[in-house]
Amino acid sequence: MSQFSGSLVSYPARVSLLAYGVTILAGGLLLTLPVSRYPDRPPITLVDGIFTATSACCVTGLTVRSTVSDFSIFGQGVILFLIQLGGLGIMTITTVISFQIGGQATLRQRAVIADTLGIKAGRDLRWVTVALLATVAVAELLGVILLCVASWDTALPGEVIWKALFHSVSAFCNAGFALDDANFMPLAGNLPINLVICALIIVGGIGFPVIFDIFSRLRQRSGLWSRLHTQSKMMLIGTAILLSFGAISFWLFEWEESLSGETPTTKLLMGLFHSTTCRTAGFNSVDYATLTSETLFLAIILMAIGAGPCSTAGGFKVSTLMTLLVSSWSSFRGYQHANFFKRTIPEKAIERATATALLFAAVAIAALVGLLVVETNGSLSSRPRWFLEAFFECISALATVGLSTGITASLSDPGKLLLVLLMLLGRLGPITAAVALASQRRPYQPAYPEEEPLVG
Repeated sequence: MSQFSGSLVSYPARVSLLAYGVTILAGGLLLTLPVSRYPDRPPITLVDGIFTATSACCVTGLTVRSTVSDFSIFGQGVILFLIQLGGLGIMTITTVISFQIGGQATLRQRAVIADTLGIKAGRDLRWVTVALLATVAVAELLGVILLCVASWDTALPGEVIWKALFHSVSAFCNAGFALDDANFMPLAGNLPINLVICALIIVGGIGFPVIFDIFSRLRQRSGLWSRLHTQSKMMLIGTAILLSFGAISFWLFEWEESLSGETPTTKLLMGLFHSTTCRTAGFNSVDYATLTSETLFLAIILMAIGAGPCSTAGGFKVSTLMTLLVSSWSSFRGYQHANFFKRTIPEKAIERATATALLFAAVAIAALVGLLVVETNGSLSSRPRWFLEAFFECISALATVGLSTGITASLSDPGKLLLVLLMLLGRLGPITAAVALASQRRPYQPAYPEEEPLVG
């Protein structure tokens, strides 16, 4: 067992795996306590508690129990705490605490926090973590203020503030939990609230390295774009393309379908909201069970791509897709190198991007087969679009999105536990999870004469 698990010091990824596992277990146990639910609601089972804790800690948003109707204010507070903890990264919080208590972080903590935030381990982690927390605090506080202003007359002040806080944190962390059983469908035409939620999702999902890069260049008045790192340029261009593609495809396939009863302005707003949330956050202003099969399939693709690395979002990442596209385009044109804005992408980065996408696809396919098997004799298998809905559910969990066509609560316990595993893998990343579980010592690999296979 020790040879399989290896040393936590040697493999920082194992620290993250252990931290998330312990946090999920503790959160799940807390959510099963009577104080976490309203007295007139059925008890929260251990499976449902673990599922909810995993969904919150892995900032997914899939639910098997109503967040607002089943869980009390204490239970909602536990969920909110897990969302914030998972969104920031558990090891980020641990590092901050170690700075406050001991004045320094261990080498293991430095390695994990550097991997979490996408920075070099040699940088001043105290400054980085303070900048990170300040960025999160400012973004979420602005979200709370704007949401309060937009909904102040809708309920009592205490309820408005609590909802604004909950939704601001949930949006920035790309979690998708909402204090309404209908999610954001009742607010589909509310322009201020929709725009604030979308802005929080985009900022939280674009990645902390991109945020830090942009702010570090703003002090220089000219040539902002040329001085940005390649990662930032990839993320900004890729995000703009995917947002446009998602909105246009949604309008194209749903304008006279699920949106037929809405005004043109509301239709445009719902398309933008859908395009923003289906890649990362999991909020919804339309019932996904009513969407056409074409829209669901394209949503699966957008969910799988996700947002940025070292962010609060999941998926195999926009920069991974951009790297693969740039590399493929260079190969098609017969170029030897993959160049992007006068920068050459290293072969190692292309290999890692390929491995990430293939491993993500392999895990998704295996999970889909597993879900179809465990739910074969259930009531869900008789649904007309069961295969598509099961695929949608698996990608939503693995990409930590949280959207659903409404089948999550009806899954069997084995099906729920399968989604729990997918959410954990999605939050850590399939490659990180594989490294965390790998053998400590890699066997010697001999090199043989090269022979090129036929490709294409």
